[in-house]
Amino acid sequence: MKPFRARGGAVVARLDSAEAGIVGLLLDQLDQLLSADVADVGDDPVLARLLPDGHRSDPAMAADYRDLTESALRSGKGDDLATVRATLPPHGGEVRLDVDQAGAWLRTTNDLRLALGTRLDVTEDTEPPADLTDERDHQLGVYYWLTAVQGSLVDALVDARAGRR
Repeated sequence: MKPFRARGGAVVARLDSAEAGIVGLLLDQLDQLLSADVADVGDDPVLARLLPDGHRSDPAMAADYRDLTESALRSGKGDDLATVRATLPPHGGEVRLDVDQAGAWLRTTNDLRLALGTRLDVTEDTEPPADLTDERDHQLGVYYWLTAVQGSLVDALVDARAGRR
């Protein structure tokens, strides 16, 4: 990946084909989870992380809060997923984002990291794998790669706001 950089009012990066494929696959998986019937996904810990309780100490208030907000949260995440999908070159290439699109990418990469981190039980003590010897190491590698994508996007947005190119 060529990291995001500020370029004339936009932020631009380049993904290779494999990277674009990974992002596309993760988008599909997240979309499936967010659009699944609540009865089918039950107490999925990823959904609990992406759609947290508003009031952890009061179950009745938490249920009321969820009734009021969950639909809008899911809709917003779905809109962000659609924006990322629309700006993702399916076979790799340049990603050029305006400020609104970059916001969608930030929120979605955060959701993807939260989903992966929850599934992999990532903690502050989790280190990137030195070698990719098993499936978990590969998934951790993707988690840390998404972290780098998100970091480069934040840096590019800061540079763009400061007028640096």
